[in-house]
Amino acid sequence: MSGHSKWHSIKHKKGAADAKRGKIFTVHAKLITIAARDGGGDPEMNPTLRVAIDNAKSDNVPNANIDRAVKRGTGELKDSAILEEITYEGYGPAGIAVYIQSVTDNKNRTVSNIKNILTKNGGNMGTSGSVAYMFKRQGVITVKTQPGKNDDLELAAIESGADDIEIDESTASIYTDPKNLHAVKKAVEDAGFNVESAEIAFNPETPIKIDDEEKARKILKFMDALEDDEDIINVFSNFDIPEEILNKLE
Repeated sequence: MSGHSKWHSIKHKKGAADAKRGKIFTVHAKLITIAARDGGGDPEMNPTLRVAIDNAKSDNVPNANIDRAVKRGTGELKDSAILEEITYEGYGPAGIAVYIQSVTDNKNRTVSNIKNILTKNGGNMGTSGSVAYMFKRQGVITVKTQPGKNDDLELAAIESGADDIEIDESTASIYTDPKNLHAVKKAVEDAGFNVESAEIAFNPETPIKIDDEEKARKILKFMDALEDDEDIINVFSNFDIPEEILNKLE
């Protein structure tokens, strides 16, 4: 996968059945709150908020939750908690690099939890910039494909400014410059395709191939532990586990 986040792909294939619904709702609420705080509460005037709301709806977040999150961000709903966006960098099993995005109301709790997860899984915390250079910031749009229409999807994506597209049995991953994310998403939807998510991701420039089954198992356990923390909204890594090993671990 050229530049693709392997973990992004694995999470998608694991599907919603494995997802912890409460955690998903919490993450979406935080992202909506921050988007509304930073750019205003009108999704028509705030593209970041519009995408955050669309992503929340695709995960079946109730409208009431979305409305509360927007009002919390604009200050209409008073909340003593002050949310901060903090990025952490470190290393996990088999020396993989991890770039961790969090939104928290207590950074001491968050950094303590992350350090604990890293240590328990044979990793360690890195300094700022220690792994960031290994990743490329990109817009990533996940789309549900339609039989016989892959050419139409590819055409819509590329003509609207996408850099690359990867298609498998049921989904496509479209890569864009972050500034083109909203335009490409709209073009794909206008072409009749269902966008499952649209986000700014950090994809590895040079993935590390993991051929050992036991190492792969430890890595996935480690990634799940990070994802389970309620303050963590995204984890990006540079591992690449071949499909034949992934299939053995299912």
